[in-house]
Amino acid sequence: MRSQPLSGVRVLVGRARHQASALSTELRKLGATVIEIPFIEIRKPRSFKLLDSALRDLASYDWLILTSMNGVEAMWERLAKLHLTKTTFRQLRIAAIGPATRKAIEQRGYEVDVMPKEYVAESVVRSLRRRVKGKRALLVRAKIARDIIPRELRKAGAHVDVVEAYETTVPNSSRPRLRRLLGNRRRTPHVVTFTSSSTVRNFVSLLGSTKENIESVRFASIGPVTSSTLRELGLRVDIEAKEFTIPGLAEAIRVALTR
Repeated sequence: MRSQPLSGVRVLVGRARHQASALSTELRKLGATVIEIPFIEIRKPRSFKLLDSALRDLASYDWLILTSMNGVEAMWERLAKLHLTKTTFRQLRIAAIGPATRKAIEQRGYEVDVMPKEYVAESVVRSLRRRVKGKRALLVRAKIARDIIPRELRKAGAHVDVVEAYETTVPNSSRPRLRRLLGNRRRTPHVVTFTSSSTVRNFVSLLGSTKENIESVRFASIGPVTSSTLRELGLRVDIEAKEFTIPGLAEAIRVALTR
């Protein structure tokens, strides 16, 4: 029988409801007891006007940049509604921030030309900076996101259009669930996971003034940008993934708790 390194460890997964299963599955394989309370909710934007306009004009762009699976899903949903076909992509080149985003694109039958070695915005910029001078790029992303990609690529001489495909909000139904969980010492998680800066900010919002039992909890971050947000909001970074992916986060938790 295989040993389970995280047996008896309670891990709180705060990903959006429809995305929690990937991390939860990895952790359960390691024997963890997983508690799912979403810190983030993905919603459609108030208007698709700008996205639809950009998609109808997709053939005029040289680069398409996608920074999340949510962006991929939202964009292809709009492509279908607009009845735009694969020929719309012409000679368009595609950049994806990481393996999950690349997989989502490839599953839809498209090739990814650029994926940086590190799955953060800064690495996207490094990968594209010398390739975009005089080019038109379309960045499809959340309503609220870091501006490093458009800012730095514009400095490199690119014309960058930024359109929102979705927005993230705080799921208010999670507030009482989170507070009940943290108020019960026998159920308090040993580890809380964070997969984006938005999950950190929303966790703090959901927590409010409730600080019961969190001093004993370890906070696990998917990467340096998320870790920076944790520190900015006065929370510790006890665990940080070396590979900024869901499997990388699960592995970092395993290593930290089995030393």
